Amino acid sequence: MGKKIKKEVEPPPKDVFDPLTIESKKAATVVLMLSSPEEEILAKACEAIYKFALKGEENKATLLELGAVEPLTKLLTHEDKIVRRNATMIFGIMASNNDVKKLLRELEVMNSVIAQLAPEEEVVIHEFASLCLANMSVEYTGKVQIFEHGGLEPLIRLLSSPDPDVKKNSIECLYNLVQDFQCRTTLQELNPIPPMLELLKSEYPIIQLLALKTLAVITCDKESRAMLKENQGLDYLTKILEAKDLGDLHVEALAVVANCLEDMDTMVLMQQTGSLKKLLSFAENSTVSDIQKNAAKAITKAAYDPENRKIFHEQEVEKCLVTLLGSDNDGTKIAASQAISAMSENSSSKDFFNTQGIPQIVQLLRSDNEEVREAAALALANLTTNSPSNANAAAEADAINPLINILSSKRDGAIANAATVLTNMAIQEPLRAIIQNHEIMHALLGPLRSSNTMVQSTAALTVAATACDMEARTQLKNCGGLEPLVELLHSKNDEVRKHASWAVMVCASDELMAVELCRLGALDILEEINLSVSRKNKFSEAAYNKLLNNNLSLKYSQTGYLSSSNIISDGFYDYGRINPGTKLLPLKELCLQEVNDQRAVLLVNNKSDTSPPPSMEDKSADAAYGRNISSSASLRRGSKEKANFRFSPGFGSPTEEKSEPASGRNTVVSRGAAKEKGSRHWLIKSG
Repeated sequence: MGKKIKKEVEPPPKDVFDPLTIESKKAATVVLMLSSPEEEILAKACEAIYKFALKGEENKATLLELGAVEPLTKLLTHEDKIVRRNATMIFGIMASNNDVKKLLRELEVMNSVIAQLAPEEEVVIHEFASLCLANMSVEYTGKVQIFEHGGLEPLIRLLSSPDPDVKKNSIECLYNLVQDFQCRTTLQELNPIPPMLELLKSEYPIIQLLALKTLAVITCDKESRAMLKENQGLDYLTKILEAKDLGDLHVEALAVVANCLEDMDTMVLMQQTGSLKKLLSFAENSTVSDIQKNAAKAITKAAYDPENRKIFHEQEVEKCLVTLLGSDNDGTKIAASQAISAMSENSSSKDFFNTQGIPQIVQLLRSDNEEVREAAALALANLTTNSPSNANAAAEADAINPLINILSSKRDGAIANAATVLTNMAIQEPLRAIIQNHEIMHALLGPLRSSNTMVQSTAALTVAATACDMEARTQLKNCGGLEPLVELLHSKNDEVRKHASWAVMVCASDELMAVELCRLGALDILEEINLSVSRKNKFSEAAYNKLLNNNLSLKYSQTGYLSSSNIISDGFYDYGRINPGTKLLPLKELCLQEVNDQRAVLLVNNKSDTSPPPSMEDKSADAAYGRNISSSASLRRGSKEKANFRFSPGFGSPTEEKSEPASGRNTVVSRGAAKEKGSRHWLIKSG
């Protein structure tokens, strides 16, 4: 054998860096490693950063300050799968930080994140990419970016993922996205209902809950409700409601059912299958306030349809609602009252609540919760509208006093509802008298001065319903209610203007009130309203005529005539024709003015023992106007010297036509006044 020769060891190449193991306890050092071209270093750096970010919000903020986000975004599209996976995991965690979210939106990385949802990617990448999107979708701008980059379709596909975390993140992201109408509309085209219904079978409650919440939002649209029904969604929901161990899902399941009940064909289907009866029984017997509240809300939404109301009545929904009124939870009481309000559009239901329901609702008018009082007043308003028997039932349950107290509420809705109930009651004279005894006019002062048009309108209508006698009108005048009522005539709201005109018409039913309303400018405002085609209404015209007919001196001065129904009484005076916009001075002011050479004012006084005003006893007045006329015969004799006596066919009464008075006006006196035996007519100075 030959001698062995030892091989010489070749020295390492001079241009190759020896392997180096680095241990770093500084995040800043690891962040610098994100710029390395070596895949192994990138992967390890990302892994370290993921573990660091997972420890808490402060660490996420630190990484942001160190500038880790921007280089990490570039790694989302790295060729190496491990690097890409680790970078995606970091963003799944980091995106919960608001500042990181903001920066990610600015860097427009949404397209890169959505790309990680591709079917060929690993489940772990799906998990953290969907988690990132779920965090980003909380804010509106994030929703827009996800939608615009086509995120809906891959998210729906991932609802069928075998991994529960992927399902949870995807359905959470979709729930956030469907809050936006545009996303919801586009989602319908992607047939999302079947995979969402499958999630209801999940063993994880959070996934079931998110699926129900998402279904509750999308079934607000009719097309989605139709899809739900086609895919037997109601069966899924009914099974959840019947399962006692799924009690934590009942509230959300009811929210979906509430949407479905809006469609009449769904109502019919549920009635036929017995599901509707089960639902009502479930709501009535439940001890969970949120379940009862949501059930009442479901009934309310469905009861806006007349056919649905009919079906509900056949299922005796009224008994369920009366039971819910007795709940200890204010939210349930409110929802039940609102449901009764909706159901009261059905006449049979309205009759049912006459004896069962109205007493309980009246009790709620005394609640410490203003929202409860408002809802109860709304229910009572609808129940008493066009129903004298229900108005009587409410009065018998002592509703008047709490209703009047509600008129001083801070909630405009409560005030308007209470005023409506009082108006419905006041239509009946016995109830009107009771309401008047509760100082209704003073209570209406605040609502009449409200800035809310709904409150103004209902308050004016209540005035119209309650000011039907002189005592009530006097109360309104004494408490200062006429001023705000007249002010409402200026309203730009048609309903307010109409009801204010109606109230003025009622208040102008006697002469004293008519004169006062004219003094406050009601006649001028109504005249202006009636000149406008768009603003006038039948009540403004009627109010204008009523004011004139109960203020004959003004009517005669403005129009130059009186009708056969206008009977002149004590205090009528003929001032002469006044121009539009000119105020007619009161008689007292005319008497106090100095005598001048203008046309005389004719005063009619029916009391035979009445002496002329002191100013008319002045001798200078006699010199200016001639002697006083003490009877109708004397009036005619005196008139022959300065006027022609004629018969007016228009009035069927004797009239007096002055040849050429200074005002160029004819003076007309009705026969009823001229024939008064022993009546006196005084000539006083004119303005």
